[in-house]
Amino acid sequence: MATSEQTRVLTRPSAGAVVSFTYALVCYAAFAAVFLYAVAFLADAVVPRTVDHGGPAASTGVAVVIDAVLLGVFAVQHSVMARPEFKRRWTTVVPRHVERSTYVLASTAALVLVFWQWRPIPGVVWDVTAPWARALAWMLYVAGWLWVLAMSFAIDHFDLFGLRQVTRYLRGLADDPSAFVLPWVYRLARHPMMIGFIVGFLATPTMSVGHLLFAALGCAYILVGVRLEERDLSAELPEYDAYAAVTPRFVPGLTRRRR
Repeated sequence: MATSEQTRVLTRPSAGAVVSFTYALVCYAAFAAVFLYAVAFLADAVVPRTVDHGGPAASTGVAVVIDAVLLGVFAVQHSVMARPEFKRRWTTVVPRHVERSTYVLASTAALVLVFWQWRPIPGVVWDVTAPWARALAWMLYVAGWLWVLAMSFAIDHFDLFGLRQVTRYLRGLADDPSAFVLPWVYRLARHPMMIGFIVGFLATPTMSVGHLLFAALGCAYILVGVRLEERDLSAELPEYDAYAAVTPRFVPGLTRRRR
């Protein structure tokens, strides 16, 4: 005899569930494309507009202001929409099962705005000339972004980008409640994915002023963002405070949370 869950799985999905699933796939595909564009954007290669070339011309002062505002728009969107208070209100408008996909879509749109309107700022901060050192810098760059991708799978890649939620809805299953789970790498540091972002922002053989501005503001946002995330996790998961007390935020063995 089939269980109630198995029965729900065998039920034909509703048209709304199929539309939601399609919507989530489109959001995921859009973000994947923008993620790849971001890698090329900071590498100053392949794509038409990069951190150092192709954008509208502007004086240094104007460029700094515009670029900072662009990154600020992304930071505000990315942080505000991730807060539990916002989600509670937002899910009265947007169905809960597509809330994450909508968040991903909004983040994608904010990044597209950054890349589209970014003003390059010329001027070289450092330029590594030794071939072996340049190769090492590019290896670190690629490793940083691959690490980001790997860490998304270490936690739950498909949940992170909203696909698990719509898949369960398509199958007629309720969402699982939040649970405290520690993949092995998260036992070494609380935010290993952010290490990859920091490396990706900074690892380059030729650092321009504009690239350094992007990296500095990006790293600053990471430092603020992880604290907001930790506050929410502490409120949501009873085990989180004990975990945070003995696990460094970024680099294993170097930092501890002081109580």
